[in-house]
Amino acid sequence: MEVPELSIVLKTIPSLPGCYKYYTADNELLYVGKAKDLKKRVNSYFLKTVDNFKTRRLVSLIHRIEWTITNNEHDAFLLENNLIKEYQPRFNIELKDDKTYPFIVIKNEHFPRVYFTRRWIKDGSEYLGPFTDIWRVRQLLDMVKQNLPLRTCSLPLTPEKIRKKKYKVCLEYHIGNCKGPCEGLQTEAEYNESIRQVRHIMKGSIQEVIKHLKAEMNELAVAMQFEKAQVIKSKIEALLHYESKSTVVNTGVEEADVTAMVSNDKAYFINYMNISGGAIIHTHTIEIAKKIDNEDEESILSIAVEKLRNTFKSTANEIIAPYPLFTTDNTIKITVPKAGSKKQLLELSLKNAQAWMRGTEKKDTLLLDKAAQEAGEYLLEEVQDALRLTCLPEHIECFDNSNFQGSSPVAAMVCFKKGLPSKKDYRRFHIKTVEGINDFASMSEIVYRRYKRLSDDNQSLPNLVIIDGGKGQLSAALESIEKLGLTGKMAIVGLAKREEALFYPGDSEPLMLPFDSPALNLIRRIRDEVHRFGITFHRNVRSNNTLKNGLEDIPGIGAKTATELLTAFRSIKNIKTLTERELTKVVGASKARLVWAYFNNTDNPEQEG
Repeated sequence: MEVPELSIVLKTIPSLPGCYKYYTADNELLYVGKAKDLKKRVNSYFLKTVDNFKTRRLVSLIHRIEWTITNNEHDAFLLENNLIKEYQPRFNIELKDDKTYPFIVIKNEHFPRVYFTRRWIKDGSEYLGPFTDIWRVRQLLDMVKQNLPLRTCSLPLTPEKIRKKKYKVCLEYHIGNCKGPCEGLQTEAEYNESIRQVRHIMKGSIQEVIKHLKAEMNELAVAMQFEKAQVIKSKIEALLHYESKSTVVNTGVEEADVTAMVSNDKAYFINYMNISGGAIIHTHTIEIAKKIDNEDEESILSIAVEKLRNTFKSTANEIIAPYPLFTTDNTIKITVPKAGSKKQLLELSLKNAQAWMRGTEKKDTLLLDKAAQEAGEYLLEEVQDALRLTCLPEHIECFDNSNFQGSSPVAAMVCFKKGLPSKKDYRRFHIKTVEGINDFASMSEIVYRRYKRLSDDNQSLPNLVIIDGGKGQLSAALESIEKLGLTGKMAIVGLAKREEALFYPGDSEPLMLPFDSPALNLIRRIRDEVHRFGITFHRNVRSNNTLKNGLEDIPGIGAKTATELLTAFRSIKNIKTLTERELTKVVGASKARLVWAYFNNTDNPEQEG
């Protein structure tokens, strides 16, 4: 949520399990919490009288709320742990130390030991969990020990040493807790059957174990050993109520990016989750405005994921997605899961995208921009002070080049007035005078075109111009401003893409604003908006080029005819299904004959067979 009017924001939160994050006006993460019902829990902070000083202080600082929904409260608990360890919010105390939730490890060795651990070591062992209900896990381990005798010693029980009689059974064997594999009294195959039962118990696939216990319980009842039968019955009931499968932390997916997308009639909502070390460490949802119907969703999601991976510096070599995606890196594996842990992660990402879309729709109806307007003047004063400007930057413009793998170079400019987007003043640019990919020359062209138009039309110039790029792009923009005779009439700075350093004309050293400064946060917001606007424009250009080229490959069909056909029938797929008579109504008989013949493989002398 970007808007500080919390009374309205609270109405958009879903009644689902998940985690919530509280931020200050300076974008500092204050607190991470979990809830079975996010709406009820978050509202309780603001609707109840709080006696605790810490909580009152926390509430007084909250300016923005974000949330991530999960499948259940157990998953919310684990996600809360991950987020607190990653960001160390100052109002979280209990989970700031090195504590982590434990696993059950099945050791990678002959006659594997099974034990409780908080350390996950990459040694080939199998780790089940993690678990939040430690008491219940210990109960299950006790049940395993009583019903599935396993060794507890750390002896290296290799077949050779067992054959040479290196070891003797210990007390555990004599009291019935171990079947003596060290002396060869139990085969490795028999032992591994017990390990298989342990996996069933810990993973929640417990029907075989319950079947075994029921048979034992019935035998005890027939033998009139009712107290022992009751103990077995209690164990069965505990198993039936136990759930251990988690999608928030899952050792089956160690490192990956997960993404899902939903849309309404106005925009696409794309959720991104970064998995590292088997844990979700980043969740983020973005919105891309919808400009035309029937857009290529694979292309939209591919470009968005590419940007998000760069934003979060992801090194994952797998992307889990709802359908195949295009990527510039051939080493990245695209996975479209049908079942299992990866499918559960994809479904969780989809839930978050859907929840964000619903929240945005409510936000639009509640007119949340009012609060942003009230905060706008304060932010502009912060920018003026931080950048040492002579006047309040009520009119800011930001430029960015956009090309994807060197294709379809375009550019975009966004305009902010009084700290808010002025979308009617946004501009898109096709690069006209530059051949190939040349970011510096492209920046020079679009800046010249923009301010020549404003000068010719006697329109007001911006107070601040932001060039998305380093010294090279800034120098290119300055050349155009000097040609137009506008030097000194507006402040201009370059914003380095990675370091977020600000470059002034002529300065050898950049200006580094504090990471959490309000001024830098507004500049980031403007930069992110020009990225979003540029990506959307570039995507549409690429999509149109692809469609038109597909029709323009037909001998005798040019760009004008291709445009007429696409305007009338929306897609090449639709055009392929039409009759020659239907095509004639739009482009005339001769061109209709060429198009129909091309797609129907008739004896067209100019079409390859």
